[in-house]
Amino acid sequence: MGRKQAREGAMKLLFQMESTNDFSEKALEIYLDNFEYDANETKYIIDAIRNIRNNLVEIDDNIIDNLEGWSIHRLAKVDLSVLRLAIYEILYRSDIPIEVSINEAIEIAKRYSAEESFKFINGVLGGFVRTLEK
Repeated sequence: MGRKQAREGAMKLLFQMESTNDFSEKALEIYLDNFEYDANETKYIIDAIRNIRNNLVEIDDNIIDNLEGWSIHRLAKVDLSVLRLAIYEILYRSDIPIEVSINEAIEIAKRYSAEESFKFINGVLGGFVRTLEK
């Protein structure tokens, strides 16, 4: 299906991991055993989850630095998962244009989160990208 499916799969797995507080390799394996993805989608999901897990403090610090009037602990788990995935792509995937990462994050938020969450996601990611440009 493509990267769109892989992104959604990675977001769902991040949501599950955050909900269960289990970021283990076993949780990744179980997820992939239970959902069907092609080889490229699986590669993307594995790369995303491992990189996010290994760089979670840096990724979360970037989220925290761009929250205005919110704490990271108050964020909906779906929104947190979408932000983590988008910031991972922006920081660690030079093969994906920043605009694509932001647009895909907004689309995922529209599909899986609260009605107005996409605006919040866009604002946080916009602030993050502006700090990168400085």
